Order: sequence, then structure tokens, then C-alpha cells
Amino acid sequence: MAARSQYEELARQLSAVGAVKRGLARILPAECPGGSAAVLALLRQHGEMRISRLAELLDVDMSVTSRHVAHVAERGWIERSSDPADKRSRILRLTPDGHDVLRDLNRRTTEMFAHNLSDWSDDEVGQLNTLLARLRDSFACRGPSGCGPGKHSGDCRSRHADSDNDSHTRTPV
Repeated sequence: MAARSQYEELARQLSAVGAVKRGLARILPAECPGGSAAVLALLRQHGEMRISRLAELLDVDMSVTSRHVAHVAERGWIERSSDPADKRSRILRLTPDGHDVLRDLNRRTTEMFAHNLSDWSDDEVGQLNTLLARLRDSFACRGPSGCGPGKHSGDCRSRHADSDNDSHTRTPV
């Protein structure tokens, strides 16, 4: 276990990550705020799904998810169709316009990081990605059915299967 002072410094550093998040928010087009970008990115990553699954992946309340879904649907970036297994439910999927928006968001995000981290080596960026993914996973397993680091089981195993397919931290694109 690390020294308490290390955890205190980590808390300070993570508080400062707000500057990175604000930088990401500034590059998003006005019509595609962060929540909308996250919806599109998750649909690209995981494929079509019900809104309940999307709310799980976003880790937000269903009402918040519904607002994000309505926003992207109004712009034609996703479509909602009846779920053949349960006609009361809807399946969400990206449209070609949604894929176009994601390509633009990815380009913007990549350019921003390339510009701001131009003095970082590939290895340093890779180490940061690895450590941020590990940090995220350490927190993902702390809930009621949590497993703790390195002890994955039950419901947690499916969350890790999802995050293992995502080599990057949860960013909008």
C-alpha cells in the first residue's frame, strides 16, 4: 500500500484533471455536448442496445440517459426501433450521420491530445492509458457486488469484459 502522502498527492492531481476535461469540452461542437458524445461513443463501442444498458454504461440515472438519447435522436445521429424481443422496449443504434459525428469528434480529440502532449513519448502516453484504465477498474469494482482489485467475479466480471474491450479511459470519443 502506498503512503498516505501519495494518496493526498493523487487527490490533488486528479482535481487538476478538471483542466483536461474543460479542454475536451471546449473542442466539442455546441450541438454535441459531452453527454451526447458519450452516448455516440458507447453505441459505437458496444453496438446497438437498450436504453437501460446505455444508462448502466454511462453510470447515470435513466432520466439523464433519456435526455441524452433524445438530443442525439433529434439530430438524426441515432435511431430508436422496437426491440423484437420486447415490443415495449427500444433498441438504439448509430446512424451514418452519427458515425460521421464520431469521426469528427475523434479527429478533434486526437488533435487536441497530440498538440498538448507533443513532448510526451509513445511509451509515456501508453503508460498513462494503462494506469488510468487500472484506476478506473479499481473504482468500478467497489460497489455492492464489487470485487476489489484483481479479484473479479460475478456481475463485476461482465463489467470488466466491457472495459477490457476499451483500451482507453472513458472519454467522449
